Amino acid sequence: MKHALFVLLFAALPAAAQEGLPYQLPPPEILALADYQRAPSVSMDSKKDYMLLSYRNAYKSLEELNQEELRLAGLRINPVTNISSMVSYINNLKVRKVDGGEEVQVEGLPPSPKITNISWSRDENKIAFTHTAASGVELWVLDVASARAARLTGPVLNANLGSPLTWLDDNRTLLARVLPAGRPALLDAKKELPKGPTVSESDGKVSQNRTYQDLLKNPLDEANFEALVTSELHKVSLEGKTELFKPAAMYAGESVSPDGAYVLVTTLLRPFSYIVPLSRFPFKSVVYDLAGKEVKTVNEVPLNEVMPKGFSSVRKGRRSMEWRADKPATLCYAEALDGGDQAAKADFRDEVFLWDAPFDKAPVSLLKTRQRYGGITWGDETTAIAYDSWYDTRNLKTYLLDPSKPGAQPEVIYDRNYQDIYSDPGEFETKRNSAGRRVLLLEGGSAFLLGDGYTKEGQFPFLDEFSLKSRKAVRLYRSALADRKEELVSLEDAAAGKLLTWIQSRNEYPNYYFRNIKTGELTQLTRFPNPFESIKDVRKEVIKYKRKDGVELSGTLYLPLGYDASKKEKLPLLITAYPQEFKDKDSAGQSAKNPNDFTYPHYGSFVYWVTRGYAVLDNASFPIVGAGKKEPNDTFIKQLKANAEAAIDAAAKTGAVDRARVCVGGHSYGAFMVANLLTHTRLFACGVARSGAYNRTLTPFGFQGEQRNYWDTPETYNGMSPFMTADKMKAPLLLVHGDADNNPGTFTLQTERYFQALKGLGAPVRMVLLPKESHGYEAKENILHLLWEQDRFFEKYLKKP
Repeated sequence: MKHALFVLLFAALPAAAQEGLPYQLPPPEILALADYQRAPSVSMDSKKDYMLLSYRNAYKSLEELNQEELRLAGLRINPVTNISSMVSYINNLKVRKVDGGEEVQVEGLPPSPKITNISWSRDENKIAFTHTAASGVELWVLDVASARAARLTGPVLNANLGSPLTWLDDNRTLLARVLPAGRPALLDAKKELPKGPTVSESDGKVSQNRTYQDLLKNPLDEANFEALVTSELHKVSLEGKTELFKPAAMYAGESVSPDGAYVLVTTLLRPFSYIVPLSRFPFKSVVYDLAGKEVKTVNEVPLNEVMPKGFSSVRKGRRSMEWRADKPATLCYAEALDGGDQAAKADFRDEVFLWDAPFDKAPVSLLKTRQRYGGITWGDETTAIAYDSWYDTRNLKTYLLDPSKPGAQPEVIYDRNYQDIYSDPGEFETKRNSAGRRVLLLEGGSAFLLGDGYTKEGQFPFLDEFSLKSRKAVRLYRSALADRKEELVSLEDAAAGKLLTWIQSRNEYPNYYFRNIKTGELTQLTRFPNPFESIKDVRKEVIKYKRKDGVELSGTLYLPLGYDASKKEKLPLLITAYPQEFKDKDSAGQSAKNPNDFTYPHYGSFVYWVTRGYAVLDNASFPIVGAGKKEPNDTFIKQLKANAEAAIDAAAKTGAVDRARVCVGGHSYGAFMVANLLTHTRLFACGVARSGAYNRTLTPFGFQGEQRNYWDTPETYNGMSPFMTADKMKAPLLLVHGDADNNPGTFTLQTERYFQALKGLGAPVRMVLLPKESHGYEAKENILHLLWEQDRFFEKYLKKP
């Protein structure tokens, strides 16, 4: 009773300019859903003999976020442990036979495990992983059959540039990035006095770089970055013996050739940049033999601060270099024929080359692409599948290619709009070859396609057999489940008709099954329970509707358990959405929503509030269409309004919703949408905007799907910026942002300045900055408090008619 009185008194108090508010918990019915234990993730070997079950907590703790951190060149690094400060760790491992049996706890794990970088050996008998101890990263290995783990090194690995381990072909040795002896101490900006000003200069070349976060700022940052990413490469045996492979350098990637005879090593170089992240720093790629002897320098790329405008533009020089999966030691790479500039006129955009080890002969031209090269799925000597695409038209072409005939024109087998999900032919199925690489599954002159199966009538995943001779596909299986959703994971045995599938329903947690499409037999492999029992029987349906211009829309509508339509009670409605750009109305109107998707509440969803008497329209369609030469953002506000009107009308037609009590919410670009809807319409009683950007002049070289810069179209940037029209925003708004946002464009400053403008203009706005959070929220304390804030906000502005 005292607690209830406190809540009532607290709610009645006037809001102060700032609140020294301790963390709060949401109401019990929401807390019961939010405070759950997540099911393990599953990894299986290619033979489907064993599965690895990896367990981790549903959330991090605030203490985990409060670690020492340096932000350099786009990285966030813990300089004590030498690994990303943003890793979500696994805290337990179990092993079990795929075909049945009990889960076996892995023995020998370290106390309080902090596991990541899991990697199966080529023969799939061992699994390597790292454990982050108090003083650094250790290398461990798990014997799968015995379910025993052992430590191979002390806390000496350098994981600052990603996974520090690579299996060699013998299945008994790993190549590891190790901290160099005598690494220089890091410089402390608080103690080191600057030796001069920081100076940057333009050379007059036009470039268009986005607003990246966590960039280098001065020579001190440069020195610390180089110290932190410098490693030695060591060979580490399963007995824990180490041997120096290469001396200290800024190693950023190691890849072993399929035959195990060579290692492709990529190394970062100076000069660094203060305007782009490390992905655009200079680098060199060198092939070595297993003794560490240099075979060939195969790529050298300079600093890339200048890029042509457009999402189909790329840098000059060799790119996408990787080993050909079906050959012993052949590199494949692409090179732009148009200078990397999508605005340049060219008959062919890219040329793709093959280069055989030991690289003493010139690379051979394999093919030229009319659009931007998108990769190759290798099959065998005479069969491969190649892709190219173009952003402006959303076109994707799929080619059948004979690699034994370099220079021959490949055959187009699919030519489609990649946003047209109803025409998607599926993905070509692959298998793991003897070298541990994924190659096309080819049997009897056929390849195989697994498709999501989206149609106007619903979702029906399928397996097709594609004849390499006739170039036609024949359907072997189409899921006919009406009350459950089946995802086809892999084709395990084409001759026997054996599929690995993943089946779920609105109230059944997703689990793995073997399906035999010839006998109809369905064998369940995992039995993970539903952790959200309290909402398993809520009413859920996908509603379809149209906006005024005829574009078809959809959303998933939830109604509270026990809602009685005959009583004609009108409920407050919570809508979540995220705008998406399209180039045609047909693609924009297609729906990927399935009513049999498992209902999985999370902080970005309002589904929690069906337990509090609210209706929820989740993931409402908000397409922004720019057909032909028109750009979607030219009519952004108009289309936002049309989408919102259609969603509210559709929900109101069910008879369950009070259209005067509607709230809209969104995250990131969805938050930008919310602010614009509250500014330019009077459709909503209130809104929740999380981690958005509200002033597009602060992202002047493009944002989201916008390729034009501010000076190309200032009216678009200004017109879309709710900051510019803050004086028109009168509806209550809850602004939320992580105070350590790492996403390009959504600096925390965006929310702070927007709040200041709204507050100064008298708008009813509340700002909540979540400590230590980046663009996605992770700490349990912050997420539970966010749910409390939202619940308090909804109760205040929506609950009463």
